[in-house]
Amino acid sequence: MTDYPTSIGVSDATSITLLGHDLASELMGQVSFGELAFWLVALHRPAPGELRVFEAALVALADHGFTPSAIAARLTLTGAPESLQGALAAGLLGGGSRFLGVTEDCGRFLAAALAAHGDALPQDDAGWDALAITAVWERREAGQLVPGLGHPVHKTGDPRTPALLRIAAEEGLKGPHLKLFEAIGRTHSAVIGKTLPLNGAGVCGAALADLGFDADMLRGFALLARAAGLLGHLAEEMRNPAGPGIYRAADESIRYVLPES
Repeated sequence: MTDYPTSIGVSDATSITLLGHDLASELMGQVSFGELAFWLVALHRPAPGELRVFEAALVALADHGFTPSAIAARLTLTGAPESLQGALAAGLLGGGSRFLGVTEDCGRFLAAALAAHGDALPQDDAGWDALAITAVWERREAGQLVPGLGHPVHKTGDPRTPALLRIAAEEGLKGPHLKLFEAIGRTHSAVIGKTLPLNGAGVCGAALADLGFDADMLRGFALLARAAGLLGHLAEEMRNPAGPGIYRAADESIRYVLPES
């Protein structure tokens, strides 16, 4: 008989075991949801400083107003008011290279730049700046955008970025990914010819990478955070619907053009 080993959870008729602990007596009321999310992925309980940085990143990613993900969720609820799960899923499915997915993309970009540099990391700002210039230049030479740079709303600075950098510094958790990200903020204009803000999704990716999470997991944390924001949007949509108005505005703006023959 084939068995399927797991270190996450198991249950029987009278108990539930999660991460080696009794769920009812050892975890409920004693472990926050953010702490549990960290623990489930890392398979170790976060230290208080790690938890503070981790939860700050989740809060930073939870909501950003009427983004495409929120609009998709609201419109799905308009069309299928009986399907809260469908509306929530619709919002999450939009987590890609322009929204939410930047958290993963930035973490992956920074990790690759650090790996290419080797084991000897820079010891001062000048060294980090040189590494940043190389990383940005190589990205631009490949015809690719630099993840974590720029924001459609926060043109002159994303307020989440300095806040998370400060929290990480206070907890002694500003590691190589955040240091390189900061250096990119200082130096990128010399390569691309203009100054762009370091965005919140990017700084969250850098902070999560410094906590030891693999780049493959980072988008999952962004989606976990955004699920809370989307649930808030859907609750508001039930109380005060915006979806029908969004639909009408789009419908009234359609200009039909005959297809070219």
